[in-house]
Amino acid sequence: MIDICEVGPRDGLQNEKKLLSAEAKVELITKLIDAGITHIEVTSFVNPKVIPQMADAEDVLMLLPKKENIRYAGLILSRSGLERALRTDINYLHTAVMASDTFNFRNAKRTTDENVRELEKIIQDSIQANIDVTAVIGTAFGCPFEGKVPLLCVLKTAEKLLHAGCSEIILADTTGMANPRQVQNTVRTFYDIFGKSVKLGLHFHNTRGLGLANILAGYQAGVTRFDSSIAGLGGCPFAPKAVGNVCTEDMVNMFHSMDIQTNTNLEKLIDSAKWIERQMNRTLNGMLMKSGIAKY
Repeated sequence: MIDICEVGPRDGLQNEKKLLSAEAKVELITKLIDAGITHIEVTSFVNPKVIPQMADAEDVLMLLPKKENIRYAGLILSRSGLERALRTDINYLHTAVMASDTFNFRNAKRTTDENVRELEKIIQDSIQANIDVTAVIGTAFGCPFEGKVPLLCVLKTAEKLLHAGCSEIILADTTGMANPRQVQNTVRTFYDIFGKSVKLGLHFHNTRGLGLANILAGYQAGVTRFDSSIAGLGGCPFAPKAVGNVCTEDMVNMFHSMDIQTNTNLEKLIDSAKWIERQMNRTLNGMLMKSGIAKY
């Protein structure tokens, strides 16, 4: 069974010039839930002057439908973000650091190690408040400024975040530099060091057209938890040429074609993708929403 974390409402929308209302975001999330998605990154608690697309985090959370089997995640990057999140009823949190010092400094004005030391206390305080934290390690497969990122650096960062108390690690290909062989080697090395009891997920961008190939490589290496974004929305505002995330409905179509279950309704996902494309008023990256489901 594939565990999908839908990141469109946060990672997808944060790079869009058009700002959606809180009500429109909730309508999108409700459509995704109706399509079977139960794990959704809905917002981020970041500086609204830097990321105005996420300025309405509290409003979105107040309007969301509350269901026992639905998990809502919010991104935090700082102490102030944690304090905002703790004043809401968010289910759990994501935090992020880059494996590349250069990218991390451009993004957060500090090195990777400095950022991790800052996050360790934030993670511990979140856990004390009974809110689990998933750590996302960006540029885990390459950096647009440094090029190759040593796997040892990625693994050492993961070790520190796990020691701080993170319940899950997500390895993210922030600008779409990964290839399937690299993905398999990274996953197998991660499991060799930390064991398969540690929860591992993967987050890919389709910058160079290898998003689905990398997801398949990760699945074949043992990963079943993947981030994706409806209609292929997304990109990183701090990363040059970082196009959208792997498209949710395209990924689901791949797995369903292979008789691998996702517990989602593909037709409803396509309808959701078409709906958000209309809201954005531009052509989005998803392929299945254009071609339709293959009939055999």
